[in-house]
Amino acid sequence: MSDSKTTLADLKQLVQAFVDERDWRQFHTPKNLAMSIAIEAAELMEHFQWVASPQREDEVETQDREAIAEELSDVICYALSFANSMGIDVSDALRDKLEKNAIKYPADAFRGRFR
Repeated sequence: MSDSKTTLADLKQLVQAFVDERDWRQFHTPKNLAMSIAIEAAELMEHFQWVASPQREDEVETQDREAIAEELSDVICYALSFANSMGIDVSDALRDKLEKNAIKYPADAFRGRFR
């Protein structure tokens, strides 16, 4: 299955089934999951830690890309488990946040700028 054929609900259910099969729900508290997201995000950042050039994408070897994909998957897995534990509808939350960001960072004023 690819991104274009898999729904967010499918992924949330897949993560929940994985957690439930191992009886891990008892450990998947919001605090533990938030910490796990931060830890896995740090592991993802580690792949780029000492790269001097912002054009790292061209330098990433296949082996690095696989490791990076695994770390990204860990971040997403914990984020979806966090959403499950908190009863957050990710699609609604993301749309709401983008609406707020569109007001805070109007495209005409911020196009091509990071500040």
